[in-house]
Amino acid sequence: MFKMEPETKKRKGMEYDPDSWHVLPVLSDEMSDDVKLLDAYAAPITDKRQTSRLVKDLSVVHPLADLHHIKRVRACKDKSSPHPLEVIVCLVSDVSVPTTFVTQPQRPASLTDLLSSKDFNFEGLGEPFPVRIPARAPLTRPQFEQASRHWPTSFHEDKRVTLGLKGQLFTSRQKAKIQEYMTTAVEAARSGREEGMDAVGAVIVDPKSGQIIAVGHDLTQDHPLHHAVMVCIDLVAWAQGGGVYTYEKHPACRYTASDPQLYAGHSETSGSEENVQPYICTGYELYVTREPCVMCAMALVHSRISSVFYGTASPDGALGTKYKIHCQKELNHHFDVYKGVMRQACEELTPLK
Repeated sequence: MFKMEPETKKRKGMEYDPDSWHVLPVLSDEMSDDVKLLDAYAAPITDKRQTSRLVKDLSVVHPLADLHHIKRVRACKDKSSPHPLEVIVCLVSDVSVPTTFVTQPQRPASLTDLLSSKDFNFEGLGEPFPVRIPARAPLTRPQFEQASRHWPTSFHEDKRVTLGLKGQLFTSRQKAKIQEYMTTAVEAARSGREEGMDAVGAVIVDPKSGQIIAVGHDLTQDHPLHHAVMVCIDLVAWAQGGGVYTYEKHPACRYTASDPQLYAGHSETSGSEENVQPYICTGYELYVTREPCVMCAMALVHSRISSVFYGTASPDGALGTKYKIHCQKELNHHFDVYKGVMRQACEELTPLK
């Protein structure tokens, strides 16, 4: 992901300890929210020899449709219990509540209440009791651990997500490089602040070469739409022979043309797109001191950014705080978002009043 410099070369930003901050992924609500639970009935299996038959028969009467992640049988949590196994009988929503439950709420449900079929063989099945089970399969280890406290469930772990949630996705050398880029963004933010602008800086990097393509800061005193991210995207366009606005009055806002060696040797008749110059920010990474707003987040979608790293959250932030634009399934482009990079240094740019 990152092109590393020799260890002996002094990097910008090393006055901050890379171990003092963590890079954390900004995940979708589906991955970060608590797993919802469903009310159900379970019962002890009093004769282990009947387990296979009971599971088969229960699956016919109450199939638990759309709950394929649920393990129908679990080991009894109470090790001193005379029965070693418990089985889910049905969901509460799958059975009609008898009138006696209203007039006599203290009376627990019975097997005959839950299994109305006259042909059902109750042998080996004890009296039911209420439980709560996960409504869907967990997507992260924290969700899995939470769900497992209620009832066993299947879980297909994404190791990268697990490492990311622990702040361990990037190596120390990668974090040093991330810090170098964010330090450049912090310096740009300070330059903007000296000009009377909002103290927000941004950097766009080509991870193939490790080259900084564009550096920008807030210019909303010049134009209300010139947020730091918007400025950076326009500077990338300048680096590719386009661009709209000019920034001569702001020396900290600059760009560098993409490394031509990365695209050399491409033949227009070859049919290969591997070495074609990217569309604006395709494959590039953004480092920005403050979480982007909705306008900037959508501009990042349209410019095809690959990853976004930001330092501090914003009340109206669109990449984690108020919205999660990068997780909207309806959009035709998605990108990874990470927060917390040099958080303290980024927060100090605009101290709370």
